[in-house]
Amino acid sequence: MNIDKLNGIANRMVAPGKGILAADESTGSITKRFESIKLDSTEDNRRDYREMLFGATDAMKAYISGVILFDETIRQKAKNGTPLVDMIKATGAVPGIKLDKGPKPLPFFPGETVTEGLDGLADRVAEYAKLGAEFAKWRAVIDIVNGRTSYNAINANAQALARYAAICQVGGIVPMVEPEVLMDGDHDIDKCAEVTEWALKEQFQQLYYAGVKLEGIILKPNMVISGKKCPKQASREEVAEKTLMVLKRCVPAAVPGIAFLSGGQSSEDATAHLSLMNAAGPLPWKLTYSYGRALQADALKAWGGKAANVDAGRKAFAHRAHMNALAANGKWAQGLEKAA
Repeated sequence: MNIDKLNGIANRMVAPGKGILAADESTGSITKRFESIKLDSTEDNRRDYREMLFGATDAMKAYISGVILFDETIRQKAKNGTPLVDMIKATGAVPGIKLDKGPKPLPFFPGETVTEGLDGLADRVAEYAKLGAEFAKWRAVIDIVNGRTSYNAINANAQALARYAAICQVGGIVPMVEPEVLMDGDHDIDKCAEVTEWALKEQFQQLYYAGVKLEGIILKPNMVISGKKCPKQASREEVAEKTLMVLKRCVPAAVPGIAFLSGGQSSEDATAHLSLMNAAGPLPWKLTYSYGRALQADALKAWGGKAANVDAGRKAFAHRAHMNALAANGKWAQGLEKAA
């Protein structure tokens, strides 16, 4: 394992004013997104959609440091025969791959899950590295069920993430470590803070036990936020303040960067929260975005599955990416949304 190489990739992923595009939706997830624009989820349509995004060359070069891909996408070629991975590399962004097999029910703990996919992982890492992946992603889901989360769920997911991270580092790719406390439910922001702190403390303990070198990882956590069904929604300022409080308690300074997931927030909220946190610096690590829906939703709607709308889709994507790039520097402001 070459930790200097891994650290170099991790630092490229959190380059100032850039962030990561999560384009790793499974076939099921992308099908749901396409339903919203009444488009059939065929292999060609999925390819055309990703090509529309990755072909927004100016935005990719200026605002995107890395792209997380799904198994199908990393093997696909654009209409002109160029591998999509090469399109990404041509913009200077780092290609990555989703490695987990999704959350599965945790026996004896109703409503809680553990993410699977460790079997044969070393071989898959080697294959994806040959296909051009330089980093990977593994999402663990921590649910707050009726106001409670079990130690078993937190521990099982932290151990799996740590084993995945170790396998990635041995295989020469940077692991994104993603323990996501879901914002589903009616819990308040303080409950989210409590569970997020617990999950992150356990996560770094397990990474240490597994021998993972923190200089060669990226953390992809949730923000500390009110549950969607909570009657009292915390302000943007409180989300930023409590998220930073928890991160400072839990995340060692050796970690090069933290790339937040958007986790069901509105596009604008995800941008505003990130900007407020960066404006509160200096911080021990880079803080940026690793957004899926919050970068893509406007572009998907503008594109609508029609070849004639590719430029409109790219323009919508460029605007969202620009707003988030400003947020990664703590420079976003509400008025800039209207100026688009």
